[in-house]
Amino acid sequence: MPIEKAWPSLLSQSLKNQGKTVTVINASISGDTSGNGLMRLPLLLKQHNPDVVLVELGANDGLRGFPVKVLETNLSKIIQQIREGSSKPLLMQIRILPNYGKRYTEAFSNVYPTVAQKEKTPLIPFFLEQVVTKQGWMKSDGLHPTEAAQPWISDYVAKQIAQYL
Repeated sequence: MPIEKAWPSLLSQSLKNQGKTVTVINASISGDTSGNGLMRLPLLLKQHNPDVVLVELGANDGLRGFPVKVLETNLSKIIQQIREGSSKPLLMQIRILPNYGKRYTEAFSNVYPTVAQKEKTPLIPFFLEQVVTKQGWMKSDGLHPTEAAQPWISDYVAKQIAQYL
């Protein structure tokens, strides 16, 4: 889909509807792992000097079966770097399909509340649980929301993060 139709591009308007006037910078790269995000973060912080950083990383770690301890370490380092750059981190819960079994799936999901608690960082609820049940809102891969779902996702994320802005 065109980038201007993706929920991060719609988020400024959704936040404006919540009474928050902000500039949203989408620094995501499709396919990034938490390790990729960690490597790119210092330059992004320096370049943009954000007030708040929403961290929505890890799904690709889970899809590749990376050790959950690596994900936990990377997310903690990301949050620490965000704070060192004088920005406020927000962590978004990520869940994955049970391709690697119940034990891995649960361990993966538990990383996010564990990191949020350890790093004293707000945890934003996962949004795809609301999206997967709507006809036409998920692509046939079962992983990615369609263009039709993007406005709802943007509004949902705006409602979740508005209190932290």
